[in-house]
Amino acid sequence: MAFDWFRKKPSTDSIDNGVKLITVAHPTSPTSEEFRTIRTNIHFMSVDHEIKTVAFTSAHQSEGKSTVTANVAVTWALEGKKVLFIDADMRRPTIHKTFGLSNRQGLTTILSSHDSQIRLDTFIQKSGIDNMSILTSGPIPPNPSELLSSERMNTFVQSVRNAYDIVVLDVPPILEVPDTQVLSAHLDGLVLVVREGKTRKDDVARTVDMLRLSKTNILGYVMNDHKGKNSGYGYGYGYGYTSDK
Repeated sequence: MAFDWFRKKPSTDSIDNGVKLITVAHPTSPTSEEFRTIRTNIHFMSVDHEIKTVAFTSAHQSEGKSTVTANVAVTWALEGKKVLFIDADMRRPTIHKTFGLSNRQGLTTILSSHDSQIRLDTFIQKSGIDNMSILTSGPIPPNPSELLSSERMNTFVQSVRNAYDIVVLDVPPILEVPDTQVLSAHLDGLVLVVREGKTRKDDVARTVDMLRLSKTNILGYVMNDHKGKNSGYGYGYGYGYTSDK
C-alpha cells in the first residue's frame, strides 16, 4: 500500500455540513449492516468488562472517525439502548451540523462552569432519533486541551455513565491532541478508526503505543474506506494491531 509522503490539508466538509447518517437514510444498506456489525463486536468485548462509555478516535484528522462514531451511536439507539452522544472534539466539532442543532452551549459550557451542580437537561438536546440524546461541543474554547484532560471532564463522564445505557464520545485524534490519552484511560473502551490509503502504518503504531502507555482499553479498530472484492467502499472491524507488513 502506498502513501503520500506529505500530508494534505484536512477536509472541512464534516465541519461545514456534518457527516452522513447512513444508518438513518439507508438503514437496510450493506454499509448500515457493517455499522451494526461494529456495534455487535463491541458488545462481544463487554462479556467480562461492562462497556458503557466508549470513544472513537483516529491518528489524525479527516480519517472518518466522526462518520463512524455517529453511525455506530445511531445503531445503539435503534437497538433500543438509551444513548448519549457527546461531541468532545472541541477544535473540529461536527455533531451539531450532523443533527441540525444549536451549538451555543454544550460540553465546553459545562466544563468551564464553576457551578457545583449542573442541570444536564439545560444542555442535552434531542437528536430526532428515538432513544438518542446529544451533547454538542459548545463554543470552541481558548483552552480545549485543559478542559478535555480535566478532572471535571472525568467526573462528568462518570456521572452520565449512570444515567444512560451507553455514552459515546467523538474525541480528538490521538496524534493531534495528546491529552485525549488522559480521557481515554478513564473510559470503558476506545475504538481506533483507520482510513485505508490515508492513515500511515507507523502513525497507527504510534497511536497504539500511546494508548497502551495510558492503559487505555483498546477494543479494536475500524478500517474506513476499505475496498472490497466488488470494488465498493465500506467498513471493516478488527482486533489488535500488528506491525508486520
